[in-house]
Amino acid sequence: MKKDETKLDKPKSTRKSEIEKALTEEQEKSKDYLNRLMYLQADFENYKKRVDKEIRDEIQRSSQRLITNLLGVVDELEIAIESGKKTENKEALMEGVEMVLKKLYATLGQEGLTKIEAVGKPFDPNKHEVILKVPTSSHSEGTVIEEVRKGFMLKDKVIRPSMVKIALASVTPNNSNPKGDR
Repeated sequence: MKKDETKLDKPKSTRKSEIEKALTEEQEKSKDYLNRLMYLQADFENYKKRVDKEIRDEIQRSSQRLITNLLGVVDELEIAIESGKKTENKEALMEGVEMVLKKLYATLGQEGLTKIEAVGKPFDPNKHEVILKVPTSSHSEGTVIEEVRKGFMLKDKVIRPSMVKIALASVTPNNSNPKGDR
């Protein structure tokens, strides 16, 4: 017999025990991998729940901050209403309401809200909604000539487009024969 025996030259019982041993080792590895995968999956589910809770908490804190700021505006509006009931001075009441409106815009501005500038600007379908085209020769075609309802953006996103009237090039009557003769 040669010194370099191959595996095929070993007795069948030895080969069988080696295969069973290798199979057992692979089964143990498989169990270990499965346990690791289950722990990893549980960790991921816990992470997901924690992130979802953090997002909900942040949304609540943001809402609470906005509402707290708006309550100051509500207080001022209530004072204006009470003052309006007691005074005949309409200008003072209007001045007070305008101040409250400015404060409201400032509060919303802190949250990222801005007005869309429309009048005198070219029509932009991403920011404006046309409700009427007005024939005119005093503005170039497509220019916003009146804002019917203000539009707003939150940061860089339009949350409400401006409702506008835009200029339409006026049709000038040509000097043709009323009978249609040429």
